[in-house]
Amino acid sequence: MHTHMLGKTDITALLRTHGINPTRQRMEIATVLFAQPQHLSAEQILVLVNHDRHRVSKATIYNTLGLFVSKGLIREVIIDPAKVFYDPTTSPHHHFYNMDTGVLMDIDADAVALHTLPELPAGTFAEGVDVVIRVRNCTSTT
Repeated sequence: MHTHMLGKTDITALLRTHGINPTRQRMEIATVLFAQPQHLSAEQILVLVNHDRHRVSKATIYNTLGLFVSKGLIREVIIDPAKVFYDPTTSPHHHFYNMDTGVLMDIDADAVALHTLPELPAGTFAEGVDVVIRVRNCTSTT
């Protein structure tokens, strides 16, 4: 489900629906995340939230993103330990990651077919499958 340009009332309701107390800082972070379908790193969110004198610390950004992920409000997409994106689209889908540009793009879940999964460890169940297809830009030889 893509959420486009939510107003303050909508964001307050969205946070409350997920069991999150809508503090000023959480509202500011959610406003940036849900401005448009996008994938942002914590550093990008920090810059966007603080662009007009609002002061939200890096620790608060990370703690809030962790809370949003744990409550199912957003998805965490881990490209590698140093590259984590936060995705406001929580419905099943996959991603292209451009290794040259650092851009993460959605792939519709139906566009990727997995016919079998390996046998799962005893006492576990599959909660989901996240596919990240890493791509590079083609270079021109002319």
